[in-house]
Amino acid sequence: MAAPAFTPDAGSEAPASPLGALSQLIQDALDAGTSLRRLGDRAVDPESGEAISWQYFQKLVKTPPASPPDPMQMRALAAALGKPYRRIQEAAAKQWLQFEATELSGYDEDVRIIVAHLAGKTPADKRRWRRMIEAEEQARREVDE
Repeated sequence: MAAPAFTPDAGSEAPASPLGALSQLIQDALDAGTSLRRLGDRAVDPESGEAISWQYFQKLVKTPPASPPDPMQMRALAAALGKPYRRIQEAAAKQWLQFEATELSGYDEDVRIIVAHLAGKTPADKRRWRRMIEAEEQARREVDE
């Protein structure tokens, strides 16, 4: 499997947030109604069983540390946010290193086909598809709770 290519962040179509990319993922969960304590309850690394506290989520949003989370913390963050580990890695790389993955690697054929279809969409269509996908993830989390 090829290593992902990283390039300096050239900007995105979405309006810039004063929060870093990982902090914004957490803020999005809070804005959707998930509490800090609930995030802390779900923040368990599936590999090691170690947990991170709700205060860590608060710190990442309010006063992010100078260094990024380690792999165990990122796996726990992924579990809490219901996001793929890869998404958390990419957000951390963008927030702390100002790098953004620009190549798909490590994904199966279905994901690459979906991305290829979305690549030709207008920015408004991409935002709409993103909202639909995120709404489906949120609905699934609510059913699991």
